[in-house]
Amino acid sequence: MLSYLAATLPNTTTPSARLLALQCALRVDTTLHVRLPRGMLRSLRLDTPEQRELEQAPWLRTSLARTSSEIAAQLFDAALLAQAPARPDRRRAADWALRTSRSPRTGVAGALQQLVGVYLAAHADASGSGLTEPDRMARACGLNPEELPHLMDQLLTLNA
Repeated sequence: MLSYLAATLPNTTTPSARLLALQCALRVDTTLHVRLPRGMLRSLRLDTPEQRELEQAPWLRTSLARTSSEIAAQLFDAALLAQAPARPDRRRAADWALRTSRSPRTGVAGALQQLVGVYLAAHADASGSGLTEPDRMARACGLNPEELPHLMDQLLTLNA
């Protein structure tokens, strides 16, 4: 899904907006509507700037939520519905991505480190070895490939 979002979101999309887009894309229903608990957004340290950024893309539009404890939005990317896996599997993937991005190892990290942590976890084999090229990783996370060595050093420091 990160690769798909890299192709559909503008290159200038911030890492925190990409984290929000990932959760929206994985949690969207068949009518392209999504409801996100405010507590989940707080745990990711996401708020209105990311929503505004995705609205300006234009990738989503926020709408009135049923309760004050959630945020509702309509996505404008109908091609999301054609992305595998099916909705129940995407919901499990959204929960996994949320837990991975807020794990003890990446929990104190910023949005960029969290996004890269999710990408690395999704592209690792059972032994923990990465299975992707740096340029694909940079593109999926909205980075320049030259930024990766420094970012990887930051992640190593966080996990030390």
